[in-house]
Amino acid sequence: MARDRYPRQALGALHLKIKQARVLLVGAGGIGCELLKNLVLTGFGEVHIVDLDTIDISNLNRQFLFRHEHIKKPKALVAKESARKFNPHITLEAHHANIRNPQFNIDWFRSFDLVFNALDNLDARRHVNKMCLAAEVPLIESGTTGFNGQVQVIVKGKTECYDCTTKEVPKSFPVCTIRSTPSQPIHCIVWAKSYLFTEMFGTSEDESPEFDHSEDSENAREIEKLRQESQALNIIRESMGSEDFVRKVFEKVFVDDINRLGSIEDIWKTRKRPVALDFDALSQSALGISTSTACQVQRVWTEAENFTVFCDSMRRLSKRLQQAQCLARDANSPPPVLVFDKDDEDALNFVAASANLRSLIFGIEPKSKFDIKQMAGNIIPAIATTNAMTAGLCVMQAFKILREELSAARMVFLERNGARVINSDTLKPPNPNCTVCGVVQSRLTVDPERAILKDLVEEVLKKQLEYGEEITINTDVGTIYDPELDDNLPKKFLDLGIQTDSFITVVDDDEENPRVNLSLSILESPLPSDSKPVVLPSGVTVPRKPKVALAPSPAPLTNGTTNGHAAPIGTSAAGMKRKRSLEESSNESHQALKKWKMVANTSIFIEDSHDGAIVIDDS
Repeated sequence: MARDRYPRQALGALHLKIKQARVLLVGAGGIGCELLKNLVLTGFGEVHIVDLDTIDISNLNRQFLFRHEHIKKPKALVAKESARKFNPHITLEAHHANIRNPQFNIDWFRSFDLVFNALDNLDARRHVNKMCLAAEVPLIESGTTGFNGQVQVIVKGKTECYDCTTKEVPKSFPVCTIRSTPSQPIHCIVWAKSYLFTEMFGTSEDESPEFDHSEDSENAREIEKLRQESQALNIIRESMGSEDFVRKVFEKVFVDDINRLGSIEDIWKTRKRPVALDFDALSQSALGISTSTACQVQRVWTEAENFTVFCDSMRRLSKRLQQAQCLARDANSPPPVLVFDKDDEDALNFVAASANLRSLIFGIEPKSKFDIKQMAGNIIPAIATTNAMTAGLCVMQAFKILREELSAARMVFLERNGARVINSDTLKPPNPNCTVCGVVQSRLTVDPERAILKDLVEEVLKKQLEYGEEITINTDVGTIYDPELDDNLPKKFLDLGIQTDSFITVVDDDEENPRVNLSLSILESPLPSDSKPVVLPSGVTVPRKPKVALAPSPAPLTNGTTNGHAAPIGTSAAGMKRKRSLEESSNESHQALKKWKMVANTSIFIEDSHDGAIVIDDS
């Protein structure tokens, strides 16, 4: 019996298109493993896998293509060999590399019929989104967060791209909150991980991304105090290995620093004053408590248990660091340090116990080691079932793209707490204000030996496209030209760091009637000496931005209503636009995220299509 008998029966005429398809899978992690398995078993003719990571022991509980013997090996290469066993009749190519590498240029992306994104990195997702738009290749974007998942179909000029909606940025915390006035468990966890751990066993992280170093007066004072405390800890660090090392650290951070904070009356007028710990009293309470307490990850430890784990992990980490220092024989190399890793048991035990002891000092609820691991690693536990469901939905959307039925494709969501686990919404058109897809895109061919920036400005922008004087030219590095920055005009593109597959963005700064942005991808190619050194295709046109509607005329003041109806959010009773409050803005964002929710009685039905395929219609 032929291996593809059942896929052929299920997919009908679509099966031939799938066998001939050449697809790219970016990411071989949780979703990537499931998706690769689906692509292989469905019979996609040629699949390329790109992933930069190597396999870690923490991957093995959900990334089923990997085994214990694969630890430290490249994900892409191992995934290829494991998936080949499911279907030896397809072509698999693996690339252990960064998707941003120059080898993965626009022409390479253009060689695929479809691209699947299975990444956990915001920057890489944006890059793939940008490259697919430039190459005009359909992209199926996917992601999961715990029990929630999402699948998005992106087609240039027809749907929203990945950057059409604002993405959440990593959270940072003011230094003054972390150091002096913690009020949540996460504040104590950040203190233990990004301050205490690095001061004792790593390199001082004055610029930790989890600390907000904005220079207001309160933060500036706290930053200076933080540096002074770091110097005191560095002195204590020199006694590492001595019998009283653990006691010195404990009394510095849980006694002396706390007593000093408690003496600042102004801070505690409206807050509960912190209470310092007692090393000797805790030593007595901890008698008989085993260090195996650290293995109880789901239970919240008592104060004495946290003390036991703190002392034990301090000794273990100190011993490891001293051994590493003894083995480091090269005097010219920097001294060895330890780096926090959520999968390093000693490091995690230290952070968990330190954070809980600090929480107890400030009257904050302590957390279990399991919870602290999630927060310290800035992670939400990956759920294998969510990955599998998301990967399956990706392939279902791919079927619609290959059938050229974009109108049937959907934005699909997984939500544990909703009325239905699987919800869908129609694909939205591109956001006209998107800085990535709401622009005109074209290819600019430049002769690397002759082309200078002035050729682009004078010959292409002003003469060919009829731009005015007020234009700005940006690259990934920053602005290279505007009317007041013309020093770069005589420089070659290569001297400005612009080469093949670099992107240039042209911004029209005309105040009255500006054009939309123009995004140019660069192609370096020798051009005939009698031709222009910079060539833009002749059919390119850059439309003007749509006019912004003027605000309505002021209406008579009323008590919060207009024509008998409550004034909409963002509008005053007088009908004039006003600045939204933080709460209103948050509510609007929440509503936008929930627009896709369907009513509970909406059903998914199965229909038998004319080509013999069974189609699940999730529209």
